[in-house]
Amino acid sequence: GKTTLSSDPNRNLIGDDEHGWTNDGVFNFEGGCYAKCVDLSQEKEPQIWEAVKFGALVENTKFHDGTRRINFEDISVTENTRVAYPLNYINNSVEPSVGGIPKNIFFLTADAFGVLPPISKLNPGQAKYQFISGYTAKVAGTEAGVKEPQATFSPCYGQAFLPLHPTTYARLLGELLTKHNVNVWLINTGWSGGPYGVGSRMKLPYTRAMITAALEGKLDNATYTQDPLFGFSIPTEVPGVPTEVLVPRNTWVDKAAYDAKANELATKFNANFNKYSEFADAEMTAAAPKVLQG
Repeated sequence: GKTTLSSDPNRNLIGDDEHGWTNDGVFNFEGGCYAKCVDLSQEKEPQIWEAVKFGALVENTKFHDGTRRINFEDISVTENTRVAYPLNYINNSVEPSVGGIPKNIFFLTADAFGVLPPISKLNPGQAKYQFISGYTAKVAGTEAGVKEPQATFSPCYGQAFLPLHPTTYARLLGELLTKHNVNVWLINTGWSGGPYGVGSRMKLPYTRAMITAALEGKLDNATYTQDPLFGFSIPTEVPGVPTEVLVPRNTWVDKAAYDAKANELATKFNANFNKYSEFADAEMTAAAPKVLQG
């Protein structure tokens, strides 16, 4: 969801993926974007649609028979069709790709278990814990051999690139968050009302509305409830978003099934974190989800 959510005509773009954070601000490492394009349409994602032109590179796609028009609905090769394009293909991109000190940071996940809230506010300990966890879920169609949802964890959302222990980066993040008083939000673009195959994917307009509300300060003085397992703070109202989708348990018909699936995911989080707990501080450890018994 990074490229889709960062391609917004109302905000300037410095990049859709890997960034650095210094004492002066943030900067992008890359200079281009890499977007999923399954079912891409001008209506849903106009900026990405317009970027698919000469100079862009598409992969795993097919054409409409007898034409040079890409058939974005054709997933006969794989559902994981992609397009790469230069950053300046987005009209409101910024050159050079640098920005100021962030006021809000969003962690993105696609929870295929239908458990995590679509938006949560994290305290510093939770931010460090979730950063170390780097959770998302693999689903059928995007990974070879995956038939049902699988939880996957990539510490600091970039395990392959870490020369130091993940807790080192989590501490650095925590120091910057505290120094600059930054809000951290966990955004779940995954499933609601049930797991993959039962529930439905969170609607993109709702996710955009949640991010916009956070950026515009509309959630600063909102009323929050607390998730009983993960401890996240969940806003009770977000402009432009139905209140019933904000608390995941409310969207499930079978509440007992939700509780079981939430416990299952919380257990996976704890098992993954055990690999790093030896070097974790008390604030990180305290942010671990609580598995309910009985």
